[in-house]
Amino acid sequence: MTGDHQTLALLLFGVFVAVTLGITTWVSRNRHGSAEEFYAGGRLFSPMENGFAIAGDYMSAASFLGISGLIALFGYDGLLYSVGFLVAWLVVLFLVAELVRNCGRFTLADVVAARMRERPVRIAAGTSSVTVSVLYLVAQMVGAGSLVALLLGGTSGAAQAWTVIGVGALMVVYVSLGGMRATTWIQIVKAVLLMCGAITLTVLVLVRFHGDFDQLLRTAADRSGHGSQFLAPGLKYGGDWTSRLDFISLGLALVLGTAGLPHILSRFYTVPTARAARRSVVWSIGLIGSFYLMTIVLGFGAAAIVGSDAVRGSNAAGNTAVPLLALDLGGGADSTGGTVLFAVVAAIAFATILAVVAGITLASSASVAHDLYASLRRKRAKPRSEVAVARLAAAGVGVVAIGLGLLARDLNVAFLVGLAFAVAASANLPVLLYSLFWRNFTTRGAVWSVYGGLVPSLVLVVLSPVVSGGPSSLFPGVDFQYFPLENPGLVSIPLGFLAGWLGTVTSPEPADEAKHAETEVRALTGAGAA
Repeated sequence: MTGDHQTLALLLFGVFVAVTLGITTWVSRNRHGSAEEFYAGGRLFSPMENGFAIAGDYMSAASFLGISGLIALFGYDGLLYSVGFLVAWLVVLFLVAELVRNCGRFTLADVVAARMRERPVRIAAGTSSVTVSVLYLVAQMVGAGSLVALLLGGTSGAAQAWTVIGVGALMVVYVSLGGMRATTWIQIVKAVLLMCGAITLTVLVLVRFHGDFDQLLRTAADRSGHGSQFLAPGLKYGGDWTSRLDFISLGLALVLGTAGLPHILSRFYTVPTARAARRSVVWSIGLIGSFYLMTIVLGFGAAAIVGSDAVRGSNAAGNTAVPLLALDLGGGADSTGGTVLFAVVAAIAFATILAVVAGITLASSASVAHDLYASLRRKRAKPRSEVAVARLAAAGVGVVAIGLGLLARDLNVAFLVGLAFAVAASANLPVLLYSLFWRNFTTRGAVWSVYGGLVPSLVLVVLSPVVSGGPSSLFPGVDFQYFPLENPGLVSIPLGFLAGWLGTVTSPEPADEAKHAETEVRALTGAGAA
């Protein structure tokens, strides 16, 4: 890329960082340091504000960069991500949003611990939440590295590394200073920017093809190098039975994983009532649905205008398809329009990464402080000391995410998020649904459910082609691949549900029916909710 691209994009990066740091500083001066303020923003956000923030949390680098890139490379098969991410919100709306808001205070573990022995349940749920959050963070770090590599011509590995470190440092600042209130406003600003950018690019793509979507698809197929196969199922997932099972596994993970994501669940606590939580999800579905429809146009647009080979040549995983599309739509690499549009899109993508990273870091630091730290201490932790631990935990999570982000920088960001969704669906969703809906569920069942989904999903990822045994693996030079699927959801999700059932039926202690009745009334009516 030219010096103009670099200068303008870096200037826009700087403006966004300055604005968000200003928001964080302003919020930090007006906070009173309570746990409710740090974890839930004082529960003062309206449904519309929270809906925009949820959308901002959910529309990550995987959505903006990864999905469009997969569609540009694999056509129809890339659509699975758009469809899966969107359909997942129906699970959230109908099964968990209102009930979670009524039953919990700050984290997933609050919901489960309401009717169980707290210590073992909080340790299990907290461990799982941190694991999912770190996996999700890695995807955002990889997106940041890909973006800056494109901006600098793809020649500077050191620049990628420093970018990942810089993103990690910023997210620690956002969380430790501003807590949930600052993070929410950053999400809202980012959601507005992202929607404006996506709408602009979508309109420009459709104008290029005179509004003829059929012509867009035919041109994309012609320039993909695959012809009509590009528009039919099977290019990525239909070659053999292994890839077809991988397709089913990924679909299950995407549809079921959202309801187990800690940073999404924590957003329901930032509104005053369960009704407001439900209305927040309705707002977010409208925003997210329209956005994912636009990613379809952007993905096929990148294939038709930039070409699949050019996208693959810039980044093998397809993470740079949208910035390259913006460059072409603006008039090309040497034009003022191309320079400006590329820089704006790169800045929006970078803003997306920073905002999502802040939300995930806050959720994981809350799990460390509110669940793990508070459970491992013999005496009940004071709210202020708990918040101090959360700020330290944000730094620790940041260091881990930076290290893993540097290791996985050549993988597609949407694919990495798929792994995080698989772990969330395997470890968090079963225990959440059992706790809300199964009268006989016990403490042993809860602990077994979490570990019975978490451990197999992680082990299967380590033994899969993602880590070893192939040219695109994390460690291509070694081979300890024993599990053929890239996404473990097909196996690990049923194991999580099975472990929860088995732990319950073999438990020596009976379920506490009085606590279940109390939780049920609270979940359905909101009586006694925080």
